[in-house]
Amino acid sequence: MIELKSVNKVYDDGFQALKNINLTFDEGKINVLIGPSGCGKTTTMKLLNRLVDHTDGTILVEGKDIQEMNPIQLRRQMGYVIQSIGLFPHMTIYDNVATVPKLLRWNKSKIDETVHRLLNLVNLEPETFKKRYPSELSGGQQQRIGVIRALAAEPDIILMDEPFSALDPISREQLQDELTHLQAEINKTIVFVTHDMDEAIKIADQIILMKDGEVVQKGSPHELLTEPKNDFVKEFIGTERLQKAETLPLVREMMNQDFVSTYVSESIDEALNKLINHNLTQLPVINNKQYAGFVTIKDLLKGSEETVSNVINTDQKTLKPSDEASQAMRLLKEQELNEVTVLTDQNEIAGVVNYKDISEALQNYYEKQQGVV
Repeated sequence: MIELKSVNKVYDDGFQALKNINLTFDEGKINVLIGPSGCGKTTTMKLLNRLVDHTDGTILVEGKDIQEMNPIQLRRQMGYVIQSIGLFPHMTIYDNVATVPKLLRWNKSKIDETVHRLLNLVNLEPETFKKRYPSELSGGQQQRIGVIRALAAEPDIILMDEPFSALDPISREQLQDELTHLQAEINKTIVFVTHDMDEAIKIADQIILMKDGEVVQKGSPHELLTEPKNDFVKEFIGTERLQKAETLPLVREMMNQDFVSTYVSESIDEALNKLINHNLTQLPVINNKQYAGFVTIKDLLKGSEETVSNVINTDQKTLKPSDEASQAMRLLKEQELNEVTVLTDQNEIAGVVNYKDISEALQNYYEKQQGVV
């Protein structure tokens, strides 16, 4: 977790770039800093890896004051992706990606495995691309390398400073899609600076809108679109975007609360019967009223364990009732499952969402928009 407490930044010429910033970047989420030029978004991000030091206040990373940390060590714990990509032109793609692991003295086999895995992660075939040089790649391919180079040392935090803004619109949209797909797998805390509201709405879990060195509003894309705090927020987002978002359904409006589940203490046969009788492919698992994970038919059939507790999967991402329809669709697509579980803040199951639920909710929404109902 990253926390900024009463943070100010005053430059030597007396200009105050940041004014009493109190902010938490959500762990394992894409946090987007946005605002007009000179609002302080890039300065805020650069404080996190001490490319710029704050004047007063406290910045905590995983509970540690960064002023008490060695700046070099701090930066090696964070990935950093910039607009100009910044690949070393005289080094191969392999050596570019392996830069920080080599500084950390990883052994060659671990570096080889990491480079190959990351290239595959962004759909660049390792044997084809690892021996090439940056000049032999397109702009979009170079930026993909910039992203995975930031991931190579397995940092928990990735800083991204307008990484896609120099690309053509098609490449930019492709990389936005790729980033959201990638995040579903790597689950990092990402701080992403942009000036593009459409980009922020598309990729963000949390948007932080800034003006004149202050945070004006923060929240999910849906919260900013449906509950803009003041006229500046409305103007920055734009009338057309606000109108489109006025009645877009949330997960709570489309989830099925009449769901079938199993319990950790139930037998494999009992869980299988539930799946078969209800024509399902997976079941959420409950342990003392708390969500414990899920099981699929494949899980239940693969072993001879007596109870569900021995075959639980915990790698499926879940939703909150306040999440948007687009987030539900994204998780369904990325995880290649038929439904996603919706959890309360108390980690209890509120319901489940599947493609049919979302399609019906969106159909009702568009019919209302067109005056059909």
